[in-house]
Amino acid sequence: MKKYLLSIITLILPVLTFANQAQGIGIDEKIDQWFGNVTGPFVNAIFYQIPFSEEVKIYWVLFPLIIGATYFTIYFKFINFSGFWKSIKIVRGNYDDLDERLDHKVELSPSEVFVDDEGDNPDTIRVEGHEGEVSHFQALTAALSATVGLGNIAGVAIAVSIGGAGATFWMIIAGLLGMASKFVECTLGVKYRDIEEDGTVYGGPMYYLTKGLKSKGLAGLGKVLAVIFAIFVIGGSFGGGNMFQVNQAAQLFEHMTGGEESFIHGYRWVFGVVMAILVGIVIIGGIKSIAKVTDKIVPFMVVIYVAASIFVLVARYDMIGEAFVQIFDGAFSPEGVLGGAVGVLVQGFRRAAFSNEAGVGSAAIAHSAVKTKYPASEGLVALLEPFIDTVVVCTMTALVLIITGNVVAENATLNDAQAILLTSGAFESVISWFPYVLTLAVILFAFSTMISWSYYGFQGWAYLFGRSKKMEYTYKIIFCIFVVVGAAASLGSVIGFSDAMIFAMMVPNMVGLVILAPKVRDELNKYLKAIKSSKE
Repeated sequence: MKKYLLSIITLILPVLTFANQAQGIGIDEKIDQWFGNVTGPFVNAIFYQIPFSEEVKIYWVLFPLIIGATYFTIYFKFINFSGFWKSIKIVRGNYDDLDERLDHKVELSPSEVFVDDEGDNPDTIRVEGHEGEVSHFQALTAALSATVGLGNIAGVAIAVSIGGAGATFWMIIAGLLGMASKFVECTLGVKYRDIEEDGTVYGGPMYYLTKGLKSKGLAGLGKVLAVIFAIFVIGGSFGGGNMFQVNQAAQLFEHMTGGEESFIHGYRWVFGVVMAILVGIVIIGGIKSIAKVTDKIVPFMVVIYVAASIFVLVARYDMIGEAFVQIFDGAFSPEGVLGGAVGVLVQGFRRAAFSNEAGVGSAAIAHSAVKTKYPASEGLVALLEPFIDTVVVCTMTALVLIITGNVVAENATLNDAQAILLTSGAFESVISWFPYVLTLAVILFAFSTMISWSYYGFQGWAYLFGRSKKMEYTYKIIFCIFVVVGAAASLGSVIGFSDAMIFAMMVPNMVGLVILAPKVRDELNKYLKAIKSSKE
């Protein structure tokens, strides 16, 4: 570990030297300008808007997101609702005995049994002698740690400041539909994972795109999509899962400690160095180490944040009804009618996608490491994520913003950096001291998101460059360097790149999910039959 940390510090030193020399000429602006120039063409391509009329323009990447989530909801007979209670039971451990039973196998038709080219049966883990690395709950919190957090705190503020209160409604719809997408991708993540002899799990879209599409006679397409996804997930880990997170955490910390008078004003890279060292200490241990941290941080901070939101709602209970009126009116009858409605819908779906990542494929990487013999069991657990992340936490944030009067017309002209502070100000108007707690929450959420996304990015890195220790440490050192860069850069370029990488990952992933949906249906039937047989 000492050698690893020394390597990080050695590579970060040139960054610090440059930052120190450039204080007088605006290091934040210089980094942001450079970053924007490098990533601008890619961001513009991902967020190209299809003009349907002078008023109506829609991001092309929203089509696979919305259509795919709707298709899975219908194809799996509204599994996002019918499987909800069963998901809670799985997390509580009600069906854990199925993995231990000697007679857990159920008689299946040939179409329900998958055997890959290497002769592995569906019960891969039992055959290979390993059960995975983390529990259902740990897999859930590890995945949630990458989604619940700054997207809910800052992302919602951005959505409602641009799209108005009505964006909240479409965020909720996107969350409910996204539950089905999450179920599909995480089931496939477990079904097609690779397990090393030492029990280390390698999983995610790279593997189900390669193996799954090969089983459908589409080996070439699967390989191309897997490589594209791996590249995007690496970029996403550096952008949305790293720089975006530490950037917002550093910004709020600077604001809470005096703004321009803060001791870190002009020295946010120092904040980044501290976070980089802490992240480096955790991620060296892999998914087990990450899960041990996230299963403590995530539940604790979610409870505190939701409790504070409930406190604000109770304190302003007389305004809750009016808040919902604003949400529904804004969703269906905003100014500009059709043009305005589309704008609100787009903002809602865009921020929801960045918040819960349903259909993106990232969560499937974390869930692949779960200890289970039934892939569908983890798919059911995973569908809870968009509900917790978007339907509950995002709605709480939006209601707080609306009730405290932080959604007003002039906010539409605010830049992203100013919009992030709306949430803090909203809480402060009711709980004077809460911004300090929120600052701590933001930092912890950013930290947990970064360590989870480091795992996602490494999985893509390992798929492309191999699973050697040398490749592992190379990726992790680069990741830690980007923590420092993200803290120093201004938000504009970072958030654009972050959103672009998230949506870019979704494209190859959605293609694979639609093609492999029948495989998921077979796994679901297998698991439901196992549950039924255990009760007989």
